Amino acid sequence: MSEPTISKPVIGLVGGIGSGKSTVAAEFAALGCAVVDGDAIGHQLLTESAIRRKIQDRWGEAVLCPDGEVNRAALGQIVFQDPDQLEALNRILHPGIRAGIAAGIAAAQDETSVAAVVVDAAVLFEAGWDELCTHTLFVEAAQPLRLARALAQRHWDRGAFEAREKSQISLDTKARKCDYTIGNNSTVPRLREQIRQLFYQIIHVADRP
Repeated sequence: MSEPTISKPVIGLVGGIGSGKSTVAAEFAALGCAVVDGDAIGHQLLTESAIRRKIQDRWGEAVLCPDGEVNRAALGQIVFQDPDQLEALNRILHPGIRAGIAAGIAAAQDETSVAAVVVDAAVLFEAGWDELCTHTLFVEAAQPLRLARALAQRHWDRGAFEAREKSQISLDTKARKCDYTIGNNSTVPRLREQIRQLFYQIIHVADRP
C-alpha cells in the first residue's frame, strides 16, 4: 500500500510499558482526534488464517489454542525471551501492521470531523512507523508506577514486564527522538490539561498558512 497523503497532523505516541499511552490516546480522541492503534491491528492480524499458518509453521502447535487461534500468551513467552524469535515474529506481523496504520491515517485524513490523527504504537521507532507521523510524543511515567500499572492491569509478573521492556529501545532514546514529552505521574486532570495544551499547539501550527 502507498503511503498516505498527509493534510492533518499525525501524532505518533510512545512511552514505556504502563506509561498510560491508551489513556493519552483516549484524551486525544475526546478532542476530536482519530486514534490508530498498532496493537489492535496486530491482534487482528493474528486472527487471519495466512498469519496463523506462518506462526504455526515457525513455532508449532504449542502457540495455538484448542480452537486453532493464536495463543498470544504462549507466543509472548517465547518471543520476549529471545531477540531472534521476536525478530521472526516482527517479520511476519510488521508489514501488515504498517499497512493497517497507513490505511487508518489515510481514512482519517478524509474525515472532516477529524482534527488530527494519533498513532498509538509501542514500537513506533523500532519499526520505522514514525516515518508516517508529522509529530512524535513521549509519555513519561516513573518506573515503579509503570510496573504497578502493568501488574494490576495486565496481570503480568515483574519478569514479563522487564522482558517486554528490554525488547524495546531504551526510554531515554525514545524520549530524545520525540518532539514533545508529557508526564503521567500524577492525576488525570493534570494529564488532560497537558494534552489539551499540546493539542492546540499542534493544531495552531498546522493551521498556519
